[in-house]
Amino acid sequence: MLASSALMNLGEAADPATGERVLDLEQAKEAIDLLALLRIKTNGNRTDQESHLLEEMLYDLQLRFVNAARSASGR
Repeated sequence: MLASSALMNLGEAADPATGERVLDLEQAKEAIDLLALLRIKTNGNRTDQESHLLEEMLYDLQLRFVNAARSASGR
């Protein structure tokens, strides 16, 4: 759910309610930060598969965030 929210706020996915794509970097950052916090708080309580999935999601979302922020600033 948090990853989907981040993707929608990065403009990577359409909002299911409106069908529109929006760029809201602040909201995307909040969702990514919550996933990072979840990683910390669940350390030692995840399976290897869950840990791998969480790490891949965070890495992908962080890269997408950097690219979206660069595009938004015109770089």
